[in-house]
Amino acid sequence: MARQRIHNSRAGHGGGNSGTSWISYSDMMAALLLVFVLILSISLHQYFTMLETKTAELDRQQQLLDEQTLQIAAQQVTMDNQNAQIIVIMGQLDEQQAELDRAQAELDQAYIILGEQQAELDQAKADLADREKQLILLQQELDAKEAELDATILMLGQQTAKIEDIVGVRTEIISELSISLSRAHLSAAVDPNTGDIVLDSAVLFKTGSSDITPEGKQLLNSFIPVYLEVLLRPEYADYMGQIVIEGHTDDVGSWESNMKLSQERAYQVMMYVLNMYPEGSPERELLKRLLTATGRSETDLIYYPGTNIVDQDSSRRVEFKFSLKDAEMVEEMNKILQGN
Repeated sequence: MARQRIHNSRAGHGGGNSGTSWISYSDMMAALLLVFVLILSISLHQYFTMLETKTAELDRQQQLLDEQTLQIAAQQVTMDNQNAQIIVIMGQLDEQQAELDRAQAELDQAYIILGEQQAELDQAKADLADREKQLILLQQELDAKEAELDATILMLGQQTAKIEDIVGVRTEIISELSISLSRAHLSAAVDPNTGDIVLDSAVLFKTGSSDITPEGKQLLNSFIPVYLEVLLRPEYADYMGQIVIEGHTDDVGSWESNMKLSQERAYQVMMYVLNMYPEGSPERELLKRLLTATGRSETDLIYYPGTNIVDQDSSRRVEFKFSLKDAEMVEEMNKILQGN
């Protein structure tokens, strides 16, 4: 129809070549328009096809984005939970750190205490070492004491035999003195335990005097030879230690005056006994080694039996005593043996 209108238009203007030219131009324009429409259609088709493809792609990407958004949301929830757990864990860690700090402080304190205890232990070890040294020294001393004890026991064994000999000798001497004095008809009594003999001072001296009376000299002349004959026998010579002459007074007068009187009387008797033997004789020389005189004043008074009344006459006396060699040692050994 379009072509017809163009043709009619060209015919109305007189036709000829100009009409033909216009028709050709119109056809060409129509063809171009058709090509343009065709191109445009193709382009639109391609565009819509591409749009559909892009839209589908965008839908898929949107779906992926939504899925990712959901995943991110889920991950966010998970992260939030994890953050909450982390906060709880951080709180627990803080508490554990505080506990760790306290434990470290306690450990530090324990180290301090341990150091002090180590110092005390070192000191204790040092003290122990000192005590061990002391113990060694004590053990050495103990060994020495045991050796001394063994030696003492051996000596005691030896001295026991000597004690038995000495006791036997003293017993024999006391027995011999009693027999000899009885045979000589002398009334002097011999102590059965010690062998001491008491002479009445009233016979030997006048009151307050240290000069021996004639009766006293007669008594001594009778008594001394019998007494010394027993003590100076050869079988007793190795045992005899001392012959002691003791002077005793009553308690009349002062202690000092009585001490002087008792000493002088003991001395006078001793010298009288010594002078009974010639100068230079063996008996006199032996008596110089054995005789001893001592005064006791009123230190050993004699009382009436069962009373506290002094027997003045009996207290005034001269005693003859003898001691055997090692008698003091024997006495101490007896005490040891008896556990005293």
